[in-house]
Amino acid sequence: MTETERESMEYDVVIVGAGPAGLSAAIRLKQLDADISVVVLEKGSEVGAHILSGAVLDISGLDRLIPDWKAKGAPINVPVKKDRFYILGAAGKLRIPNFLMPPLMNNHGNYIVSMGNVCRWMAEQAEELGVEIFPGMACSDLVYHDDGALKGVVAGEFGKNADGTPSEGYEPGMELHGKYVFLSEGVRGSLSKEVIAKFDLAANCDVPKFGLGMKEIWEVKPENHQEGLVLHTMGWPLGWKNSGGSFMYHLDNNQVYVGYIVDLNYKNPYLYPYMEFQRYKHHPEISKVLEGGKRIAYGARAVTKGGYQSIPQSAFPGGALLGCSSGLVNLPRIKGNHNAMHSGISAAEAAHSALKAGRSSDVLADYDDALRTGPVGKDLKKVRNVAPLNARFGPLGGLVLGGFDMWFQSIFQFSLFGTLKHGKTDAQSTEPAANHQEIDYPKPDGKLSFDRLTNVSFSMTNHEESQPAHLQLTDPNVPLSVNLPEFAEPAQRYCPAGVYEVLHEEGKDPEFVINFQNCVHCKTCDIKDPSQNITWAVPQGGDGPNYPNM
Repeated sequence: MTETERESMEYDVVIVGAGPAGLSAAIRLKQLDADISVVVLEKGSEVGAHILSGAVLDISGLDRLIPDWKAKGAPINVPVKKDRFYILGAAGKLRIPNFLMPPLMNNHGNYIVSMGNVCRWMAEQAEELGVEIFPGMACSDLVYHDDGALKGVVAGEFGKNADGTPSEGYEPGMELHGKYVFLSEGVRGSLSKEVIAKFDLAANCDVPKFGLGMKEIWEVKPENHQEGLVLHTMGWPLGWKNSGGSFMYHLDNNQVYVGYIVDLNYKNPYLYPYMEFQRYKHHPEISKVLEGGKRIAYGARAVTKGGYQSIPQSAFPGGALLGCSSGLVNLPRIKGNHNAMHSGISAAEAAHSALKAGRSSDVLADYDDALRTGPVGKDLKKVRNVAPLNARFGPLGGLVLGGFDMWFQSIFQFSLFGTLKHGKTDAQSTEPAANHQEIDYPKPDGKLSFDRLTNVSFSMTNHEESQPAHLQLTDPNVPLSVNLPEFAEPAQRYCPAGVYEVLHEEGKDPEFVINFQNCVHCKTCDIKDPSQNITWAVPQGGDGPNYPNM
């Protein structure tokens, strides 16, 4: 469908993604000038449907954006009361005293929240200011000016057949043009990926790094619940060769968020992140909380962990990258929502200044500067060596050296290590299966641990089956001709939703199957596939998970 066949709408600023970054940008733009026209396009069926985060919220970004958020009824009601960090063994634990933790790791003043609900509330604040928000509007393509600058997006395309041809009910969607386009798609967004490549935005930064975060919400017995308790662990079951860790946050109403993050730089293709998460819940320290309780929701998504040195140039001709599209998570703190909000505010202020000056430049250089020298840069620079140290010395060595580095910087404001490089991408980190042994994981018991497909049903994921698969193979032969013999086709294991299968039937060649209907939009396949043969693209709007309170 060509540009002339689609209707178009003009805005001052078009924002892709109604997460904390995009909504913060929308709100700040309207605070600065009520006459600026702003639209937010969200691929989920509603705002918050695709939001998944731990989450312990550092409120610095929200304080800056909406200082009276409490009076305005923000769903932020559970302050952190206790903060615990354990190193786990198979049956025991070792607590690291709080006084040994670097000051930036202190959760005092933070809140345990559902970021999905926080985003729903932020959307209400934005709409009250006059922001237009359209959920169920996946942005499937970008539109450029003749000079190459970004002009807008194509949104709301529906009704393609499985082979990509238009069906009888085909709707071409609309083009939404903006003087500036903000991409706040979250981790590994398809449009952000295209823009980074087109404008070579990663030319002067380190490779991006990621983890896979999986989360369940549980209702637990009142006697097992401690409202305001924040618990983080490392060690078992991943051990000391693979980095990652867990979180358990005690919300109100006897609810507990329990989750596990597996860093995607692991070498062994037989490692099965989802089963590491399920096994973790059987540790005595965790099972004593969950036993007798009920799991009520499940979800998963990739987490950025490259940090300061992996931030790409985030302003480009016609637009900007916000939040996790730029990779702004503070790895040791396991926090990125505050930085997403700060980035949205800074992008809005840069765009407002540029619009006020008659848009003298199509590149928001002020935003790129603010991202690196303002609150986000200061937050991430202190922890920039934690991920590289983990990769070089393992989780235990990384814990000691990373902790020392954070303490040293808190006192002397510089690092003895300088700025370390990450080295390989997560895809390149995967080693041949011949170098490793298979891992024997316990079978889920259906009480504390669950099989993938059962858990996916608790994400309320749905995709219209007649549409083209949004998980695209560059070469359909690679999974069986390369990945299976060389890497034991790790897609069978790294996907937390059981999307990828290799079917073995007697007398027949193996078959690689993509069950795209199961996809929870975590983007792990786009990141971890050792052949980089899988591209995650948006399905039609409204499809995917429907997270209630993640």
